[in-house]
Amino acid sequence: MMTYWGISTSSLVRVLLAGCVFAGSAGAAEEAGWIALFNGQNLEGWQAAENPGSFQVVDGAILCNGPRAHLFYAGEVQNAQFENFEFQAGVMTRPGANSGIYFHTRFQERDFPAQGYEVQINNTATGEGGYVEYKRTGSLYAVRNVYIPLMPDNEWFTVHITVAGKRVMIRLNDMPVVDYIEPENPPREGEYAGRLLSRGTFALQCHDPGSQVYFKNIRVKPLPPGTPKDAPAAPAVDDTYRRVARLHAANFPLLDLHVHLKGGLSLEQALAISMRDGINHGVAVNCGIGFPIHDDEGVNEFIGSMQGQPVYLGLQGEGREWAGLISPETRAKFDYVFTDAMTFTDGRGKRVRLWIPEEVQIDDKQKFMDMYVDRILYVLNNEPIDIYVNPTFLPDAIAAEYDSLWTPERMQAVIGAAVNNHVAIEINARYRLPSPAFIKLAKQAGVKFTFGTNNGGAADLGRLEYCLDMIRECGLTEKDMFLPKKK
Repeated sequence: MMTYWGISTSSLVRVLLAGCVFAGSAGAAEEAGWIALFNGQNLEGWQAAENPGSFQVVDGAILCNGPRAHLFYAGEVQNAQFENFEFQAGVMTRPGANSGIYFHTRFQERDFPAQGYEVQINNTATGEGGYVEYKRTGSLYAVRNVYIPLMPDNEWFTVHITVAGKRVMIRLNDMPVVDYIEPENPPREGEYAGRLLSRGTFALQCHDPGSQVYFKNIRVKPLPPGTPKDAPAAPAVDDTYRRVARLHAANFPLLDLHVHLKGGLSLEQALAISMRDGINHGVAVNCGIGFPIHDDEGVNEFIGSMQGQPVYLGLQGEGREWAGLISPETRAKFDYVFTDAMTFTDGRGKRVRLWIPEEVQIDDKQKFMDMYVDRILYVLNNEPIDIYVNPTFLPDAIAAEYDSLWTPERMQAVIGAAVNNHVAIEINARYRLPSPAFIKLAKQAGVKFTFGTNNGGAADLGRLEYCLDMIRECGLTEKDMFLPKKK
C-alpha cells in the first residue's frame, strides 16, 4: 500500500473527499511543536529587500502590494535556518495576483531569490506582455508545476509545505498537489540552477504592483534532520525525466487529459502517478449507450464523487448518440468534452467499432477511407466537443498502410474542420497518433493540441513518451497547447 505524508492511500482518499480544512485556525495553532513566525501586529523578525514599502500589516495579515519585493524571515526561530520542517500559512489572493513562498533561501538585495525553491501563489494571473503563465497555486515553481487552478481568489486557503530530507510535499487545504523527490544531480539550468534542497529561510513575494496577496497564521514546525526511513526512493534521472524537467522549467503545460479510472486504476493510484511523474491529469468518464454512465443522473453522480480532487474533469462521448443522452446544462459542468470517431454506422448501416476487428469489414481501402473521413468530419462539424481524440486511428487490417492511406488531402480535410470548429486535436501516447506529418500540418494551420493516454488501466499510464517525442520533432511550444477552463 502506498503512503503520502504517513497516510495510507485509502485514508488519503477519505481526507480528500471530506473537503478542505483550514489549518490556520486557533485550535490548530495550539498544536505541539508549531512556532509562530509572524506576530500579526508588525513585521518584527522579517527583513524586506528592494522595495520595503510593498509590505504592510493590515488586519492581522501581511499585505503584499506594490513594486517587486521579497520579505525574508530573519527572526530567532532556528536562527532563520531551516532544513526539515512543516510550514503553514493562510493565503488570500485578489484577482490577477501573482506571488510565492520561498524556502531554503537566503536574503538577497534585489531580483528574485536565486537560492532555494518557490511555492507558487497564482490562482488567476495570466502573465505580462507576451508571456503566458501556466503555473498555478501549489506549484513547486518550474520543477513540479500544477497547471490546474485549484484555489479561488478572495477567499482564505492554507498552503502547507513539508520538507523531509530530499522529499518536498505541498498541500492546499489538506489537498496533496506535489510530492517531489529530489534526485541526485537534478537537472537544473540557467536561472533555476539554485533550485536545490539545502537549508535556509523563508521569503514572501510581492511580484508586481498589480498583485495583492495577504498572508497570515504563518508558522513552522521543525522536523528532525535526515531523510525518513519510509521515504520513497529517488527517481532515476533518465532521458524522459530530463525532458519533463526542461518542460517544467520552460512553462510548458504537461497534461494527460485522457485518463480513465478503469482496469483497476483507482483515483489514489492516478494521483500518485501524476505527482511521481510531474504530469497533471484530466480524469474522464465515458458516456454512451451500453456504458454505465448514460444520463444526467449518472454524470452528476460522477462529478459529485470527484469534487475537491486536484484533476481536471472530462467527459468522453461514446458513439454518435452521446450528445443526446445528457442535457447541455449537465455537459457544461465538465472542464472539457471530447470524443473520437471510432464508433459509427458504415455505408451498410452497420454499427462499427474500429478497435474490434470482427466488426470491421473493408472491401475497398480507398472507399473505406473516404467514408471514414466523412464520419470524422461529421463529428467535428456537429458534435459539441473541445477535443478530438484518438485521431487518425486505423483498424488493425489497414494500420500498416497508415502513411499511404492518410493522404495530404485527407489530413487537410480533418485539420480544416478542426480549425473551423475550434476543436483541439489530441496527440495520443498509447496509439502513437497522429503522425508527425499530420501534427506539422495541423500546427501550421493553427490547431491547438492536447496530450492523452486513453489507458485501459494503470499499466497503460506511461510518461507521455510519444508526446514528448512530438514536442521535439514538430517544434511544439506551450502556445500550441489547449488548456481546459476549470469549472
